[in-house]
Amino acid sequence: MMSDLRVGLVGIGMMGRHHARVLRSIEGLELIAVADPAGDKHGMAGQAEVVATVAEMVSIGIDMAVVATPTMYHLEAGLELASANVHTMIEKPLATNAAESKQLVDAFEDAGLVNAVGHIERCNPALVALRARLDEGELGDIYQVATRRQGPFPNRIADVGVVKDLATHDIDLTAWVLQDDYKSVSAHTAHKSGRPHEDLISVTARTLNGTVVSHLVNWLSPLKERLTVVTGEKGTFIADTLNADLTFHENGLVATEWDRIASFRGVTEGNSTRFAIPKPEPLKVQHEAFRDAVRGTRQDIVTMRQGMRTVLVADACIESAREERTVVIDQEL
Repeated sequence: MMSDLRVGLVGIGMMGRHHARVLRSIEGLELIAVADPAGDKHGMAGQAEVVATVAEMVSIGIDMAVVATPTMYHLEAGLELASANVHTMIEKPLATNAAESKQLVDAFEDAGLVNAVGHIERCNPALVALRARLDEGELGDIYQVATRRQGPFPNRIADVGVVKDLATHDIDLTAWVLQDDYKSVSAHTAHKSGRPHEDLISVTARTLNGTVVSHLVNWLSPLKERLTVVTGEKGTFIADTLNADLTFHENGLVATEWDRIASFRGVTEGNSTRFAIPKPEPLKVQHEAFRDAVRGTRQDIVTMRQGMRTVLVADACIESAREERTVVIDQEL
């Protein structure tokens, strides 16, 4: 029987407390130490020792770590953990920009450490089921992906705008679902709430394989919405990641008798199916995958190199909006 992996958690604030809860519940993991200069304000550390710094946490003796600090501290904490030879998962986005992300990628890869980014939507049951069905060819050729991610402003965010906080979910999940990379982006942002960062963005993009992509993202809406719509040759999948539901609207095979509709040279409505899918908690699935990657028994985590690609595209979206032009993504990184 394998001994439990000793886990350290950096940051136990709004997101960190959820990591603490889940880490304490997973077989094969023992949350041994928490590093946060503000202490354990939510009382979620359990039996773990609470210290002020990463160095103190490392000195206690850990096998792996999770970084759940604000984004601006990811680079510093990550580099310290890499230099201490600790396998690490960092919350998304990986860092504040692509240059910082590359520093982290190089540090962990050079050290030969297991490294990951917490892009949790890849563990959402609706998207897991969608990805599997696309792999089986159930949609045929894929034409378009459109996402909508909007809701009220999260008070936990102060150091990045809606692009790095929310749009990175959609960028990563789209690239993953399609198994394709972004080729170019064109974006528009707005500042409506008096904060230094953008709080609204609309993105139009194209992938290397030619799929047309659009993202509508804001934290200005009283309506909370998390939708991914994938349209292709055989119909449309709609993944509602808020409720972990997946629905398929297939192209119709029955001829219509209504002349105005029949004359349209497109598709017609067919059957709609809402799939019954298992719905485990995504955060638990994510941590179990990282545990197993550290043990060397599976490799389906989101690596820091993949996380860097997402930040690179997010940087391009911000650049496009600022300069009012289409930005071609650097494929060399």
